[in-house]
Amino acid sequence: QVQLVESGGGLVQPGGSLRLSCAASGRTFSSLFMAWFRQAPGEEREFVAAVSGSGGDTYYADSVKGRFTISKDNAKNTVLLQMVSLKPEDTAVYFCATEAAGSVYSSRAYRSWGQGTQVTVSS
Repeated sequence: QVQLVESGGGLVQPGGSLRLSCAASGRTFSSLFMAWFRQAPGEEREFVAAVSGSGGDTYYADSVKGRFTISKDNAKNTVLLQMVSLKPEDTAVYFCATEAAGSVYSSRAYRSWGQGTQVTVSS
């Protein structure tokens, strides 16, 4: 029911920055708890960051804390992931997700997913 579309991925050098966006439709966005996950080839999908419906509470994986910032713009029905000081190990397909039931840190808890956007950090 909730449709999500990510954008903003690309190729960036180590130490560079990118901002990912996720646009939602099909439901009132301000009520949605949103999360970002990422998945590298051959690896499990892992939690990156999450934000409450109001935007007042945020959660981060230890690997990105201090470098990534998640935020919501409820007026534009978007969730953003600002990424700075990017490292090669950040290379992955990044997905936004919503409608969690269970642990918000587990990819298996989410009912709705975007198609993903590729982030490549390389010289």
